[in-house]
Amino acid sequence: MGARDRLIDSAVALMRCKGIAGTGIAQLLEHSGISRRSVYLNFPGGKSELVAEATRTAGEASSAIMRTVTAGADLAAVIAAFPAMWRDTLVSSDYSAGCPIVAAALGRSESAEAADVAGEIFTEWEGILAERLRAERVETETARSLATTIIAAIEGAVVMSQATRSTAPLERVGKQLAELVAGYTRRDESAAVGS
Repeated sequence: MGARDRLIDSAVALMRCKGIAGTGIAQLLEHSGISRRSVYLNFPGGKSELVAEATRTAGEASSAIMRTVTAGADLAAVIAAFPAMWRDTLVSSDYSAGCPIVAAALGRSESAEAADVAGEIFTEWEGILAERLRAERVETETARSLATTIIAAIEGAVVMSQATRSTAPLERVGKQLAELVAGYTRRDESAAVGS
């Protein structure tokens, strides 16, 4: 792994636990083992450019996983599985590791570029879920609203789980979202069968 990739990986790891404000150049150098010179050779814009690229990289990886996990699967079952995906991360980090995209969104004062990238990623995630809901014959506007609700609820539940040091908020949200999605997809299946 080259210096650029090591710096991006370190930035993602630090953003997950410390946010953008807590992800300084000194911490990045220590975490990555890369020289200060390499930071500015790879990211002439400094920290702001690096955290924006880390946000983009983390977002692309998450989008790819989301596409793979939701492809051809029962979406309600996938949504019900989201808490399990986050549980290991939360518990193994002693509730310190959250979503780097949320960290970027909240770090606008440190890097407006990273916050803008976070907005693009959230929009992409909504699109992935809305497309999948449309494949299950959920009406376009409803699919978009459900996708927004899913992303907002899961991300909020992760933050609440960190704050309460418990996966209970995540578990409750996952259960409710799965029931919500199943209600829409079953309703559409029943309508199709009755026609």
